Amino acid sequence: MQFLLHMDCYIRLSALCLILSFSAVSFSQDNVGEESTVIYPADYFAEFNPVTAQDMLDRIPGFGSATGGSAAVPRGVSSGGSSGGDPSSGGRGFGSGESGGNEILINGKRTAGKNNQTGGQLDRITADQVDYFEIIRGTSGELDVRGSGQVINVVLFGELPSTSISYEANAVRSLDHEIRPGGSISLSGQAGELSYVLNASATERYDYSVGKENSILGDFSPNDLVREEKIRDQSNYNFSSNLNYIFNSSNSVRFNALYSDNDNPSDVTRRTTDLRVTPNIVTLEREDIPVTRENWEIGGDYEYLGSNGNRFKILFISNETDQSLNRERYQILTTGTEEKDLFLDTASVTRERILRSSYTFDIFQDQDIEFGAERAQTILDSNLALGLVNVTGTPSEAFGGLVPQSVPNANSKVEEIRYEPFVIHNWIINQRMSLESTLLYETSEITQSGDASNKRDFDFVKPKIDFRFDVTPQLQVGASIEKVVNQLSFADFVAANDEEDEDSNTLAGNVNLRQEWLWKYDLNAEYRLPDDIGVVDANIFYHQHHDVIERIDVSTSEENLASANGNIGDGEMWGIALNASIRMRMINLPNLYVTTSLSVENSSITDPFLGIDRRFQFHMRGSNSLGFRHDIPQWRMNWGGLWSNRHDGNNKRYDIDDIELAAGDPLYTLFAEYVDRRGTTYRFDVFRPFSGLGCRERQRFVGRISSGVLEEIEDRCTGSGRTLTFRVSGTF
Repeated sequence: MQFLLHMDCYIRLSALCLILSFSAVSFSQDNVGEESTVIYPADYFAEFNPVTAQDMLDRIPGFGSATGGSAAVPRGVSSGGSSGGDPSSGGRGFGSGESGGNEILINGKRTAGKNNQTGGQLDRITADQVDYFEIIRGTSGELDVRGSGQVINVVLFGELPSTSISYEANAVRSLDHEIRPGGSISLSGQAGELSYVLNASATERYDYSVGKENSILGDFSPNDLVREEKIRDQSNYNFSSNLNYIFNSSNSVRFNALYSDNDNPSDVTRRTTDLRVTPNIVTLEREDIPVTRENWEIGGDYEYLGSNGNRFKILFISNETDQSLNRERYQILTTGTEEKDLFLDTASVTRERILRSSYTFDIFQDQDIEFGAERAQTILDSNLALGLVNVTGTPSEAFGGLVPQSVPNANSKVEEIRYEPFVIHNWIINQRMSLESTLLYETSEITQSGDASNKRDFDFVKPKIDFRFDVTPQLQVGASIEKVVNQLSFADFVAANDEEDEDSNTLAGNVNLRQEWLWKYDLNAEYRLPDDIGVVDANIFYHQHHDVIERIDVSTSEENLASANGNIGDGEMWGIALNASIRMRMINLPNLYVTTSLSVENSSITDPFLGIDRRFQFHMRGSNSLGFRHDIPQWRMNWGGLWSNRHDGNNKRYDIDDIELAAGDPLYTLFAEYVDRRGTTYRFDVFRPFSGLGCRERQRFVGRISSGVLEEIEDRCTGSGRTLTFRVSGTF
């Protein structure tokens, strides 16, 4: 019933937003900008009293966030122009024309970094440093990125203040009612031809979650009740720098560095009540899980601009992530003493080195071409140690005083050397049409040594065509066809800790994975409403997937069933996404900014365990959201909120001996913000003001799921309490 009420409310409000946005065309005047590039000068934001560049971006229709700033990532905006993320999980390489979301540039440049990215600098750039924003909806050889939806270019004044210091102090109150402090400080400015941004931050977070599980047996008789409490204290420390030096009008160089130290220990208590016997038997368990993660990264690039407009660029990135997790489980006896029954230690070091170079030049009027190549080396060293109690063998202190267990592929080194030459042709056909054609060739060698030994070579040709047509200055339509090759996740090659299933200690690795690849067909339309009322956009897509990676059977015997990520075959995916960002000027509320989105998706693939046609694993049916931001300039304040929900139903994962169904409640965020006359911002955020549960139903089977013999049904819901955050930020 609650879900139906949410949906009814959402549909009514979304329909109202769309109706009002289209009705506004009849009495609106001019848009901000009359060409494919839309300009937002700094004085456009003056009434909103912005303090940082992020405050300004939050007010741009189509890109601004309803809740703003660090509370939410602006819709569709990539935070820095690269795939980012942990390279061991598949985010390797820098990218040279691959498709992606919208990109953020600063003075036309993206940061040569993956963990230290361009978008992260917007909170460190003061509003008085910004000259204007460009929303570049077309394509051009002058851009520092290719193959993106749209480009947000933040153009700064040529001469920056000699020194500017921005700061933030925050306090977070979580479910334990304790207040944890945090903050950051940034130094930015210019000394001659050198501009710089230096930042240091420290945050303390507390996550408390309660999971309740009700389990019944295959004959629907009661099995057990499980209550699990998990507490995670997080301490995160980050230091970053971004330097830019201009030698002359032709030569410039940039350098970036990052170091982060994260300590995320968890403590788990579990109470299991056995309902199969009378009186019920209660079992108590405790888990101690210290987790540490260190990461450093350096990157830089050099650019030469010729007098004829030709451009040469070379960049590099080197990073390393060192992560360790030690999981020890204890049975709490009736005497109050503890007995350890599980020791699981995992450690991994991931290193990445990237070198990319390109040369761009004009070949005809309104046509240019870019040649380039990228070399990337990625190395993962992974180790896992498992110790159990009450099994044959000799206990070892190296395994927590328990008996060492043999785990296949527990200690491995995986290395990939990848080369990717590319050529990109850019053609401005006329003032209203542009065409970008990309051809990339990827060749790689992946070797694995240690407990498993394997060596394989791969190569792919990856073409793409991206066409855009400005039907009017406000309406743009586009179409693209692209072959995408997803990079393999090194974490799937090796054995790992199973964090989702208490009955399974480890996950098996698979040394024979192949890359999943797909053909993407996309149709896009964007309408920028006149008089800067807002933006409405739509995307229709169809994707043909090949060598899809999901769970497969890697069992060595019927007594030891095991599964791992592997290639299960071909499938397809399709859907539609609608977005609207509207200023309610048509009802005399120009500073009420409303955002809404709706997506509907479907997919189809053959399940390797049952042979049935089903959706991709955990592929949701779609999602919807509704947010607002209301600026009240005369009071120097703004407030707003965001409601987001995914469409539940048949959101499943099939494994060798179980089937999981996932569902969840909507998420809510509320905030209020005040800026005093000195430019100091006071902000209050409430995350999850209402209880939001994430639920999972797991059906376990006797043997394989193909046997059809149901053993147990676990119905589990987990929730975390509300989080309150108070921030004070400003510049001086």
